[in-house]
Amino acid sequence: MDAAALDALLPQTQCTRCGYPSCRDYAGAMASGAAPINQCPPGGTETIIALAALTGHAVEPLNKDNGLEHAPTVAFIDEDRCIGCTKCLPPCPVDAIVGARQRMHTVITDVCTGCELCVAPCPVDCISMIPLLASPLPSLRLPDAAQSRQRFLARNERIVRRAAEKAATLADKKRGARSFKGPPA
Repeated sequence: MDAAALDALLPQTQCTRCGYPSCRDYAGAMASGAAPINQCPPGGTETIIALAALTGHAVEPLNKDNGLEHAPTVAFIDEDRCIGCTKCLPPCPVDAIVGARQRMHTVITDVCTGCELCVAPCPVDCISMIPLLASPLPSLRLPDAAQSRQRFLARNERIVRRAAEKAATLADKKRGARSFKGPPA
């Protein structure tokens, strides 16, 4: 089974509710037979049916251990309560939250996948998930899965690149410290 074809059917929320760190990893586990097709609450029944059609597996109900199927949601930050701690920024898999330390944060709702990973780290509980159906913006909907996948991959590439740059800078500093013998006597 082709993991890329399975990944293409997943909603790309990158929520980790399936037990894997990304939709791509879950697709890989399904392709290898290590994971069943019913572990994706954001995809729900519709995704399970599509995965069953592709894999030839029987349609099974969503595994409730992974969560419940519900209407799509997006994150909302109560900007009056936000203290600018930045704890919501690292868990967002698609960089849908913007803000700076000690400054108010906000959600770019057009790219929010509704993964809910930003909610738990918030120390002042100013982040809530609002159903798209109840949104005051009638045109608001979840982003295209391909767009979300691309944002997720770009974010991960940036994190790896920055880690490599930091490691190189630290290595340069170490080499410089070893070669520095102090001021001339």
